Amino acid sequence: MKYNLKYRQFSERSILIVWPSKIDEIILQDVLFFKEVIQNKYIKLKLQVNNTYNSILIIYPFVIENINGKFLELKALYNSSKSIKKLKSTVWEIPVCYDDEFGFDLELLSKEKSLSKAEIIQRHSQPFYTIFFIGFLPGFLYLGGLDKSLHFSRKSTPNLNIKKGAVGIGGNQTGIYPKNSPGGWHIIGNSPVDFFDLKSDEICFAKPGDKIKFQSISKSEFSKISNDIKDGAFRLKSYAYD
Repeated sequence: MKYNLKYRQFSERSILIVWPSKIDEIILQDVLFFKEVIQNKYIKLKLQVNNTYNSILIIYPFVIENINGKFLELKALYNSSKSIKKLKSTVWEIPVCYDDEFGFDLELLSKEKSLSKAEIIQRHSQPFYTIFFIGFLPGFLYLGGLDKSLHFSRKSTPNLNIKKGAVGIGGNQTGIYPKNSPGGWHIIGNSPVDFFDLKSDEICFAKPGDKIKFQSISKSEFSKISNDIKDGAFRLKSYAYD
C-alpha cells in the first residue's frame, strides 16, 4: 500500500516527510521501509535520517538549493520502491518490578480504573509492545500496544524527579525513563536495565520496529539484576519476532 505523503521543507538543510497522523504498525512499517530505502539510495551523502510514528526527517550535509527538485526526487523514489517488506525485528524481555516502592502511582490507577494492582500488572506485562521511535530523552522508547483499559491521562503537574528505570503510563502509551528526569506519566514500576549506555558498543540496544515484552520480577530479583548489571554479568533475553 502506498500513502499520499506530504513533503515539507523543515529547514534550509532538511525535509520532513509525513504519513497519516495516527499510531499504526502498518504505517510504521512503511516509514521504516522508506527510511531504509533513502539511506541505501544516498549512502554516499551520509544523510541523517530520523523517524517518529508517522514521519521522517532527512537532514542533508548541505543547504538545499532546489527544494521542489528534492521533493520530486523523493516522491519518485517512494513511488518506485517495491512493495513493503516486513522488516526483521527483535523481542527484548525487560524485567520490571511493580512493587509499591517503585510503582507509587499504582494505588491511584487501581482506584480510578476499578482494577486491582495485580490486574493492572497482568494487563501491563501481557502485550508485545512495538517501539515506534526513540526520543524525548536518549534511550526513551515510545511504545505502542498498551491495553485500552490502562489508558490514563498524563498528570496535570509533572513530577520533577522521576527515577531512572521508572515505567510509566501516559495517555495511550507506556514507556521507561532511561535516566533521572522530570516527567508527567503515572509510575507503576521500575526496570534495572540500562536503556542508554555510552560505554556500550550499542548505546541503545533496541531500535524502532522492535518489540518489548515486560517480565514482572520481585524486589529481590530486582536487586540481583541490578548487582549483575554493575558486575557486567547481566544479559538481556531477546529473540526474533515472527
